[in-house]
Amino acid sequence: MNESSMQQVRIQTEDFDVASELAQLRAGDARVGGIVSFVGTVRDLNEGAAISSMELEHYPGMTEQSIQAIIDQARQRWPLYGALVIHRVGPLQPMDQIVLVAVTSAHRGEAFAACEFIIDYLKTEAPFWKKEETPEGARWVDARVSDDQALRKWALPDM
Repeated sequence: MNESSMQQVRIQTEDFDVASELAQLRAGDARVGGIVSFVGTVRDLNEGAAISSMELEHYPGMTEQSIQAIIDQARQRWPLYGALVIHRVGPLQPMDQIVLVAVTSAHRGEAFAACEFIIDYLKTEAPFWKKEETPEGARWVDARVSDDQALRKWALPDM
C-alpha cells in the first residue's frame, strides 16, 4: 500500500504545522490530483460573548475510534488516497489552531466533499467537550443547530 494511502487520527495538545502535514499526506503519491484541507481555529467571540480561552476535553481511545469510523465512512463514499485528522485538546487561546482535516484524491470534487463530510461529523458527533471562558464565567458549548443541519445532509447511518 502506498504511503499516501494512509488514514491517520491524532489527538494531541501540541500545535501542528499545516504545510508539513500536507506534504507528508501526499508524499510520493503521483496519483494525487487534489488535496483539500480545513483548519479550525479558536475565535475570540462566540454567540455574542468574548472568549478569553477554551478548554477541549475528550474520551481517550473512544475519540480516535469514533473519528476513524467516520474516515472509513468517507472512504466508502469517495475514492480517497489519504485522510488525516489532527485534533487538539487541552487549553487553547484565540487564534490557536484546533483541528486539521485533510484528504487526498484523484479529483478535487471528491476531496472537497470528503473533507466537508469529515468536519461536519467532527463538529457534532465526535466525543469532545468544549468549555469557553467568558467575562460572565465558564460555559460548556453544545453543537449549533446549523452544525446539526450540516450533518443531516449526509444521511449518516447510526454509528
